[in-house]
Amino acid sequence: MADRDPCWATITEVQAAMQEGRLTSLQLTERFLERIEAYDRGGPRLNAVLEVNSEARELAEALDRERVSGRSRGPLHGIPIFLKDNIATADRLHTSAGSLALKDCVAPRDAFLVARLREAGAVSLGKANMTEWANFMTTDMPAGYSSRGGQVKNPYGESLSPGGSSSGSAVVVAAGLCTVAVGTETSGSILSPANWNSVVGVKPTLGLISRSGIVPIAASQDTAGPFGRTVTDTAILLGAMTGVDTLDRATRASRRHARRDYTELLSQGGLEGVRLGVPRAVFYERLAPPEVPVIDTALHALGGLGAALVDPANIATAREVTDFRSDVMLYEFKRDLNRYLQGLGESSPVHSIRDLIRFNEARPQEMLRFGQVRLLAAQSTNGLRTETYRRSRAEDLRISRADGVDRVMASERLDALVFPGWSGAAIGAKAGYPSVIVPAGYTAEGTPIGLTVLGRAWSEPTLLRIALAFENATCARRPPTSVAAPSPGAPSL
Repeated sequence: MADRDPCWATITEVQAAMQEGRLTSLQLTERFLERIEAYDRGGPRLNAVLEVNSEARELAEALDRERVSGRSRGPLHGIPIFLKDNIATADRLHTSAGSLALKDCVAPRDAFLVARLREAGAVSLGKANMTEWANFMTTDMPAGYSSRGGQVKNPYGESLSPGGSSSGSAVVVAAGLCTVAVGTETSGSILSPANWNSVVGVKPTLGLISRSGIVPIAASQDTAGPFGRTVTDTAILLGAMTGVDTLDRATRASRRHARRDYTELLSQGGLEGVRLGVPRAVFYERLAPPEVPVIDTALHALGGLGAALVDPANIATAREVTDFRSDVMLYEFKRDLNRYLQGLGESSPVHSIRDLIRFNEARPQEMLRFGQVRLLAAQSTNGLRTETYRRSRAEDLRISRADGVDRVMASERLDALVFPGWSGAAIGAKAGYPSVIVPAGYTAEGTPIGLTVLGRAWSEPTLLRIALAFENATCARRPPTSVAAPSPGAPSL
């Protein structure tokens, strides 16, 4: 049975097996590497793994020796993970954001969150494929495609989107190629692939996790976040990445809010007294007919847990959020990516967006299959002091916060808003507010769909508690049949 294979086990189950001597980190790491060879390189050829860490076994062995000596670093000790390819690691791995322009680039230092994960004892299995430049290179690039890694495939069906841009990070978790993984989001890049691959994803409050060492798009919206097959696993990974970083000013605000352990706040009980808003206008109107019964069943389950559903709790600016053309990301992308590229040194052939554009133009067959519309548009911007940028940023905040989420949550006294799938990604991204998406079920054709809960800044404990209660009540997630077979000879848990 797949659920007896440690490759499908939760962090808690793996830690218990390791503590009792039934499993080692090295054994688990080797099982995952076997599955990567079988399913990512062969079988359905998921193409979610961009690069395997040649030091993974060595890291696992060292952590096993620590455990034998009586030292445990915590719940991530010896747990194999993947990192999205835009997260810098100062080791033998490359950090390329999926671009051939950076395929040989070795980062000068670990991203802050990577240093945190190393301290926590996580085993880096490698880098996950992604949409090139986190889908901010052009307008028509397929989700999950990169010039360096090719096209990521969805394990639930090759005809399904893998979501973007953290496609590979979601797929490696969904397909049992690691225990948990890290992705990044500017607007939908965690929530979308989590939805399409039937995994749990957390898009945190802006500033909860440092962005230093992450290839950027826009400082006003960028964040990293965890993927897992369960809410508890994502909560464990989330806590391990938090902390104030002197290189990311946004993290200063997290000092009074961040936690190293979110699991202690999770409750196994119902949701008595929790008020959840259902923003029907726009967000539910765009549901495809096969998705409607899945979401209706999910809302009924929340009500059955004791939550008070305020339905509808419409967001006054819902149409503005989806229709307003903001220039914020273009302007910030030029500033932030230029800064990142300038810090790479001699290992990188490009040190600015202008350099990158020229690199791509010199290799059109490899680099410009889908163009570089956004790179060209970003290069044409002229600074964050312009009226265009300032007006766009102010409007983003008005429609997402003041007249958007803040207004409806205050007027209806809500603890969270509930969105179908990843439809609430843009409003949460512009506001810098957190969201948690959890598998809600599948259409009759087998397409996964998730349920997202969104709240105001620093409400991760509440959102995780709601998501966990829903997960426990519905047990909606099932592994993709294309990769569900247990690893041959895998130890039983």
